[in-house]
Amino acid sequence: MADYQIPADFRERVERAIRVTEQLNKLRYDELEAIRATWAELTGQPVDETFILIPPVYSDHGINLRLGRNVFVNQGCRFNDIGGIEIGDEVMIGPDVSLITSGHPLDPATRRSGITADPITIGRNVWIGASAMILQGVTVGADAVIGAGAIVTHDVPPATLAVGVPAKVIRNLGTPSAATA
Repeated sequence: MADYQIPADFRERVERAIRVTEQLNKLRYDELEAIRATWAELTGQPVDETFILIPPVYSDHGINLRLGRNVFVNQGCRFNDIGGIEIGDEVMIGPDVSLITSGHPLDPATRRSGITADPITIGRNVWIGASAMILQGVTVGADAVIGAGAIVTHDVPPATLAVGVPAKVIRNLGTPSAATA
């Protein structure tokens, strides 16, 4: 976990992300163009026409989120993206999934004044099951599956199934597909 230097405009970034996600969460799930436009406003990035999101969704910054093509995000997901979140092509994210890139120092003297942050990277063609949580600094390899309710605290190799609390790899899913290698 790396110490995160809190920028002067930190509060404004968070308040902006809250405002934009509130707007996004007022949209109906079938208002795909409006959802994509609002997501683009949140992230400051163009959004691929294949992106599908079912609101509600939550983010604390938005500007540190990057999505690939054909990404599906189910309802109730949380993207705590202070440390950066990179989501590859063909990723499916189940309902109530949390990607948490930041936390607080363990040291009681700095816990309230400091933040730790490390990026999360989700490889191509990953499926993240309902209510899973992926923590700061984790990379999930291409073609991997994260089981429902898992809490992922360490990297997950490509083409594996990881389940449990803390998540452990329990099965190899074969060789990553040529499109995802």
